Amino acid sequence: MANWLVAIGFCFAGLVPALSLAAPASAAPALTQDRPATVDLELVLAVDVSFSMDVEEQTVQRQGYMDAFRSPEVIKAIRSGDLGRIAVTYMEWAGSETQTVVVPWTVIDGEQSAAAFADRLATEAPERRSRTSISGALIFGQTLFGADPEHGTRRAIDVSGDGPNNQGIPVTQARDAVVAGGIAINGLPIMLQRAYVDFFSIPNLDAYYRDCVIGGDAAFILKIEHKEEFVDAIRRKLVLEISGLQPDAEHASKNGDARVIPVQFKRREPTDCMIGEKLMQQRWGIQPGR
Repeated sequence: MANWLVAIGFCFAGLVPALSLAAPASAAPALTQDRPATVDLELVLAVDVSFSMDVEEQTVQRQGYMDAFRSPEVIKAIRSGDLGRIAVTYMEWAGSETQTVVVPWTVIDGEQSAAAFADRLATEAPERRSRTSISGALIFGQTLFGADPEHGTRRAIDVSGDGPNNQGIPVTQARDAVVAGGIAINGLPIMLQRAYVDFFSIPNLDAYYRDCVIGGDAAFILKIEHKEEFVDAIRRKLVLEISGLQPDAEHASKNGDARVIPVQFKRREPTDCMIGEKLMQQRWGIQPGR
């Protein structure tokens, strides 16, 4: 164990300067008051398609996004903004070098454009890939803002997943780089009650997402524990993001939704943000970052 920890130290020492040197070239342009806003929100939907998600789960998840964008609640949230329009792109991710844009940046300003976005999602089946790099998804999601022709009052990455980061740079480094760029990160930890237990699964994925993944203004997680919750949870999450609401534990409790946990929620015990890398090391002897 001691030798492995030393190896991590050398690995991280090399990663930190590499990340800082690469950031100016890959980071999205910072939000600025000099350019007038054209949308209320720029939103990257970053969806996990790693092998730990079976085909049925991925299908239900995709259907959840399609149904959410067709729902009156989401349409109402969009129209309630100052500008009444948002820009959205949908990407899928798995390993550190596996990110695919399924639907490019699209402006949604009402039922017709929202339905068109949902229809576009229906045309392509989700792909399944190996490994889990939340950090890779976050950094890739950050670069997507540079390709958006719209300019939002707010920016957010909405990342879903059913396991901890186990490839690429540490997730906390990616999170901090993204948040420093004025981008909020919200999370949808998927904690389904399966008949089997994947070696790389962890029981406290909600705490991991809260402490290691999300960050920025009004950031929150909304966990899913049953397949039947996908549609409602995704709709609820989108309404919160689009409305720019600041969820808190008291508000969630009063509204009967204990799944919503804000970034400011009081931590009861520390979370190991390197747990995924440690599990990968124990199983295959693969060093972090590879």
